[in-house]
Amino acid sequence: MRKLCFASALLFSSFSFATESVNIHEPYARAVPPGQPNSAAFMQLENTTETDLAVITAQSSVSEVAELHTHTDVDGVMQMRQVESIALPAGETTELKPGGLHIMLIGLKQPLADGDQIDLTLTFSDGSATELTLPVRHVMPMGMAH
Repeated sequence: MRKLCFASALLFSSFSFATESVNIHEPYARAVPPGQPNSAAFMQLENTTETDLAVITAQSSVSEVAELHTHTDVDGVMQMRQVESIALPAGETTELKPGGLHIMLIGLKQPLADGDQIDLTLTFSDGSATELTLPVRHVMPMGMAH
């Protein structure tokens, strides 16, 4: 019964994690159909310090590679591009979201289905790192939501 209560609390709670420098709110990964080789992770990163920081690497056991990415408008066409880091200005919150900054999970080793959980480790420019457990959610593709 105790395990069931804990699992229920996790299921219905808001996911948040914290390092000494960065609070991480609402992290999740995109569910993808079987055979899809890539997915993405999203979240809000709140830099609680008075010093600018950055996410410099990401890693997950569910993918061959995890890369930091953004979307840019190139002649009216949105294109995804890898970036070296994701800036976290002092005292501000940076949002990783569909159609914007995100973490690409490339070369998935397993399907990511709605309701699963995955691991993700973020490393920051101050040398700190945090290990996250992200829920996998069904997310509408860009332009499909009303």
